Amino acid sequence: MRVTKHKLKELMKEKINKAGLSEEHADIAADVLAFADARGIHSHGAVRVDYYAERIAKGGLNANPDFKFEKTGPSTAVFDGDNASGHVAAKLAMDEAIKMAKESGLAAVGIKRIGHSGAISYFSRQAAKEQLIGLSVCQSDPMVVPFGGAEPYYGTNPITFCAPGKDGALLTFDMATTVQAWGKVLDARSKHKDIPDTWAVNEKGEPTTNPFDVKALLPAAGPKGYGLAMMVDILSGILLGLPFGNKVSSMYHDLTEYRNLGQLHIVINPEFFTDLSGFMENITKTMNDLNNIKPATDFDRVLYPGQDADIREQQYEEKGIEIVDEIYGYLVSDIIHNNSYDHKDPFAE
Repeated sequence: MRVTKHKLKELMKEKINKAGLSEEHADIAADVLAFADARGIHSHGAVRVDYYAERIAKGGLNANPDFKFEKTGPSTAVFDGDNASGHVAAKLAMDEAIKMAKESGLAAVGIKRIGHSGAISYFSRQAAKEQLIGLSVCQSDPMVVPFGGAEPYYGTNPITFCAPGKDGALLTFDMATTVQAWGKVLDARSKHKDIPDTWAVNEKGEPTTNPFDVKALLPAAGPKGYGLAMMVDILSGILLGLPFGNKVSSMYHDLTEYRNLGQLHIVINPEFFTDLSGFMENITKTMNDLNNIKPATDFDRVLYPGQDADIREQQYEEKGIEIVDEIYGYLVSDIIHNNSYDHKDPFAE
């Protein structure tokens, strides 16, 4: 099933709103979700709506939060999300970080006590659209084995970076610290497709291609991904006085409870370091230089980071976003949620 981005956003907004989120907050959350699907990050788009709707309906997200923003220094601040939708809290916190960076050249805003915030490149791009550099990291469920370990400790703990080029071009980097994000496994489940045997392990700690057998994910590049996951956990958990490591709350364990997650936005104003026009010109030159690199065997060309998502976004703009029929059927139905996730283990279906 193919739908326009606008139509998809409206369907998701309506579902989340009916589950209990205010129209304003549902609009922001749906915008982040539609952004993910429009860039081909389907693991963080419509496939998640049933889960969010269930958590909202059962009280595990605060539908009437009392947000608090406190500046703690010239370039630092803490945004207390009061366990609201992570999409909403992270977006509003980035709005504040952008204001600070424009004034002082740099902003580091910690966001504490929030729910899952989805595809976090949405927030780094928020900054880049204002001709700033955006960087964001956030913690997540303990479902990744540390290098050399046989049981999960850290989450997929994603990192995103975005810098502005000329004429609205954005150079976007977005990665989980695992070989693949957990949402990619969910996406494979929804499509009943196998996964590569390098993504995850089963209950015996053995590589698996069956997405329904996954019991832990593998860190990207072994010890390197493991180290990055540790860094993200410290910056978005310990730094904010939040639960960390294997103490981070499970996405599925109890949907009536708040998750108390953390995230950190860092925003840099290039004008405080160099000429802005020249900076953006060189970002564009970087993108072009990478495209002009001689491709290796079996590659048509070299893409700059995030270009594959840029291409998909343009294709979806022309042809519509492809959504699994089962998910589309749920979105257009009168069902608020399917009661599928509560009290499941971290690898719930």
